[in-house]
Amino acid sequence: MPVSSSRPPQFTAEQEQLFREVLEIFNASGIPYVVSGAFALHEHTGIWRDTKDLDLFLPDKEVPATLDLLTRHGFRTEICDPVWLCKVHRGDYFVDLISGMSNATIRVDRSWIERAGFSQVLGVPVRILAAEELVASKIFVTRRERFDGADIAHIIYRAGRQMNWKRVLDLVGEHWEMLLWSLMLFHYVYPDSQVVPKWVWSDLLGKFISSLDNPPNSKHFRGSLIDDKMFAIDVREWNLPDLLQEFRNRVEAGAEQAKKPAA
Repeated sequence: MPVSSSRPPQFTAEQEQLFREVLEIFNASGIPYVVSGAFALHEHTGIWRDTKDLDLFLPDKEVPATLDLLTRHGFRTEICDPVWLCKVHRGDYFVDLISGMSNATIRVDRSWIERAGFSQVLGVPVRILAAEELVASKIFVTRRERFDGADIAHIIYRAGRQMNWKRVLDLVGEHWEMLLWSLMLFHYVYPDSQVVPKWVWSDLLGKFISSLDNPPNSKHFRGSLIDDKMFAIDVREWNLPDLLQEFRNRVEAGAEQAKKPAA
């Protein structure tokens, strides 16, 4: 298992060449993208992860043309999940192209690129995902085999005073409980930290108390958004609704609609 550290990862020459070449193609073509993943985590926290890939976020409407462009440049491209993930391969290495969260709750749009800061990755000038969007991108990484709660805690600890918390609330929207959960973990880890404004706590805890006084319908089950494997019994045997599939259907329907020519 990885251990958090400030020690930079050791990339092979082939891996660095792939990362640089893809970034340079994106820059030259004007594709709207932003670097996320391990490189963004390092930008905001100083923590390095021994990453195997490079994560690039872009709006979903940009994906088809981007894949076509990279194919013309000799890369092997793969649509792993049309809702959120494609890969660009060369040899044993790859770059992830990500257009939203894997459970289809939060989508990347142009504002994610416009709000990004400027930095460099392996000597190539890039935009790096802002801390607010980085937190939002991680709040649903909650599966049994991978949990990004520590990443969120570290981002808040190191960048929380400079973060636009209204932007964070806007990004999570109806999934505000996930942010509250992440902040509770942060407070447990760093109990003397004051980086999260009190108005944020008041807003979220006020909503929480209100939800206890006015509970939703008993069929309002959201476990599949957290982990569709661990909560599979709820959907398959206990007949609770599969909200994950509903969100995915919504995104897929929107993609199909976007393909239709304008009247």
